[in-house]
Amino acid sequence: MTENVSNKKTPLSKGLITAVILIAVSIAIFWFVQRLLMPKYQKGVIEGSFTEEYYRDKVPHDVVFFGDCDVYENFSPIKMYQEYGISSYIRGSGEQYIWQSYYLLRDTLRHETPKIVAVSVHSLQFDKPRNEAYNRMTLDGMKWSKDKADAINVSMMKGETFASYVFPVLRYHDRWNKLTATDLKHIFTKDITSHNGYYMRCDVLPYTQYPPQQPLINPAFGNNAMYYLDQIRQLCEEKGITLILVRAPLEYGWYPQWDANVEKYAKQYGLTYMNFNKYTDAIGLDLTKDTYDAGIHLNLTGAEKLSVYFGKYLKTNYELTDYRENRAVAAKYDKKIEFYDFMREDQERELKKYGTLKSYGANAIE
Repeated sequence: MTENVSNKKTPLSKGLITAVILIAVSIAIFWFVQRLLMPKYQKGVIEGSFTEEYYRDKVPHDVVFFGDCDVYENFSPIKMYQEYGISSYIRGSGEQYIWQSYYLLRDTLRHETPKIVAVSVHSLQFDKPRNEAYNRMTLDGMKWSKDKADAINVSMMKGETFASYVFPVLRYHDRWNKLTATDLKHIFTKDITSHNGYYMRCDVLPYTQYPPQQPLINPAFGNNAMYYLDQIRQLCEEKGITLILVRAPLEYGWYPQWDANVEKYAKQYGLTYMNFNKYTDAIGLDLTKDTYDAGIHLNLTGAEKLSVYFGKYLKTNYELTDYRENRAVAAKYDKKIEFYDFMREDQERELKKYGTLKSYGANAIE
């Protein structure tokens, strides 16, 4: 009798094992296809890699920046470390909206609590998302948590679905005819493209004159933008973090009325607003040499000048650790500096050979 029962169970056990294997294989194929089709951001528009690169950084950070290109193209954490021993990271991304900065801050606090948070005010001009591609570059690289889910929900534009963030293959299924060797090479792993979140450019395109701006119809920031700035401020207060509002020393796309709004807000809550446009002479900026796109963003020489200036301010006014004296951290920064120097030398080599950057810069997304 026992033997008969055993025989009856055997086919069921084999069927169950077969079903489990089929499910596992299906999931593996689905995951592989999804990884293959998702943009890798390893060349051209590399900003899409910046969000996820943060999780691979294994050193503590006393200072963390949040914002769009106003921070990730204009500040060099490596230079700040070299000059002052300050360990910092830029959690920036293309057109990062202020509500995304808030949720990225919450996400950061799950991993560490910096002493200082520097937030770019540049994104306050936007009260709602404008471009799904920018949403993707900021949000796809976030680790899954309630903060990511909340960030997606407040960022989605008309036509986007939450499911397409959970399963990006729903969004990128039509990239079959755009796949390159880069997609195949980086299915499972990606190269680090930034320097603690800094986007390096060594080329030079001098500033001559900005194009005329459209008249500012309403100088007030939107309610949504101001709500999330308040949320950032309150979260920093709750965690004992010093909040500094920053704006890069570049005038393009900004209005004096907006500066007045930020200054009023900062005064109301006792915050520091570092409007670096007021200190260009002290910084030593020369926009005939220190910009790579005619004064819209700084190049490496400009970013290093700004970083030396800001680093000195931070070191003078706050108690920050000199991580050059920490052997374990210094060893990791030695490798970062090696990569930083290599990229600078490689870009300079390309500029000398071709007169332009071939392997760097905003080309097709890969």
